Amino acid sequence: MPIFGPLGPSLAGYVRSSKTLSSWLKPISLWYANLAGYRRIGLRYDDLLVEERDDVQKALGRLSTREAYDRAFRIKQASQASITHQDLPKDKWVTVSEDKRYLKPYVLEVAKEDLERQKWDNLTVSRHR
Repeated sequence: MPIFGPLGPSLAGYVRSSKTLSSWLKPISLWYANLAGYRRIGLRYDDLLVEERDDVQKALGRLSTREAYDRAFRIKQASQASITHQDLPKDKWVTVSEDKRYLKPYVLEVAKEDLERQKWDNLTVSRHR
């Protein structure tokens, strides 16, 4: 049964807990990520998140100055590579070890805060006499 988190249904926890399933799916996930091509133009996975979402906007505001600068540089570099229709040189590709989720913890934190705020905003206070 899928686990429903703040970002929707996910089987990630189940896959990670099963060594057999994880060992089967890991090569497929690496193949798919390489096929997507975002690493060849210098992007990380979290650079692909849609910035127009409110939770992503709030999470971007929580990035450190260095992380925000690095993200902007990667996006500009990828835009230039896209315009010229060429991948970056191999030494500038993002490796699997560099492709870490830097924005996801902030997005999950924002989603958790929004759920808590929604819960508390719906409280009604009644006066007993």
